[in-house]
Amino acid sequence: MPYVNIKVTDEGVTSEQKQALIAGATKLVVDVLNKSPTTTFVIIEEVNTDNWGIGFEQVTELRRQASTSPADKT
Repeated sequence: MPYVNIKVTDEGVTSEQKQALIAGATKLVVDVLNKSPTTTFVIIEEVNTDNWGIGFEQVTELRRQASTSPADKT
């Protein structure tokens, strides 16, 4: 009974995109592990960017910095 956990930031992932992730992850498990899709569980967790870090920073802050970067203003 495979269990796939996908974590994404909570930045407007649509229901259609989530369905595509579920279908794609299920197909991968079926194709690679030869498991039944009826017993394959896919969970999508949306994580607030304040609760997601890369390096020493929160993703919220990294996105803020990127949006105000001088390189973006050219």
